[in-house]
Amino acid sequence: MSAGLDAHFIDVRGLRARYMVRGSGPPVLVLHGWGASIEAVYPIVGGLAPVATVYALDLPGFGQSDLPPQPWGVEDYQAFVAAFMDALQIERPAIVGHSNGGRIAIRMAATEPARASRLVLVDSAGIRAKRTLRWYRRVGMAKVGKYAARFLGAPGERLRAALVGRAASADYAAAGALRPTLVRLVNADLRPFMPQIKVPTLLVWGSEDSDTPLSAGREMERLIPDAGLVVLDGAGHYSYLDQPARFARIVSHFIAPPGASGAGQVRGGAPPADKAESDAGSP
Repeated sequence: MSAGLDAHFIDVRGLRARYMVRGSGPPVLVLHGWGASIEAVYPIVGGLAPVATVYALDLPGFGQSDLPPQPWGVEDYQAFVAAFMDALQIERPAIVGHSNGGRIAIRMAATEPARASRLVLVDSAGIRAKRTLRWYRRVGMAKVGKYAARFLGAPGERLRAALVGRAASADYAAAGALRPTLVRLVNADLRPFMPQIKVPTLLVWGSEDSDTPLSAGREMERLIPDAGLVVLDGAGHYSYLDQPARFARIVSHFIAPPGASGAGQVRGGAPPADKAESDAGSP
């Protein structure tokens, strides 16, 4: 698959990572979501390549990049992405983050403001879900399974696997060695960082997103000072796949508007026409 994508490999902070570059124009860095890879965000890369130089990489633990050496949190992925940018001399790109990639982008834009010229958050994670009775039940079952595996040997391990299958999310059940990393990421609440973001920010959300609901997008719009929300009616968590042509048009206009000669010339959170059209009919 990497040959078909004409991908490359680079060593960053002792880890081997796969990446690709497409197009020409102002720099754009695309960060994929949990469990994904370059292949998953290739439609974003292809859609933006006519107006930008687009970089995408397999984050550590995904695609063909190495696993993190220990459980990582958002700050660890941020440090890796920063080192990747330095290695390839990517200066002040527009950062496009889908889902978990949005977590990394949010923290980077807030704590390293010189790293990004603007932000595009697509069905982004970053707002921790409310802890319901179901959540506490899941945690309890996971703890029971953990102790059963530790003290009961093979029967306990089978019990642990059964309890995880019943209680865990699909992502957790499939995470394998990355489960501790997933726990750290989903428990990170990035709302305190959002008011610190000073770059123009475009939020693109599917109205039917059940993984990171539209309410999260509306809260990000409220918390990020220069943000605008575009709702793609009928689209889900992978809104850029559900409406690829419209997604590419909106984001291309945001990162490289007609008549702009440089990345720093864009102002405002979202294309006004699309925002008005989209929000008028959204829930």
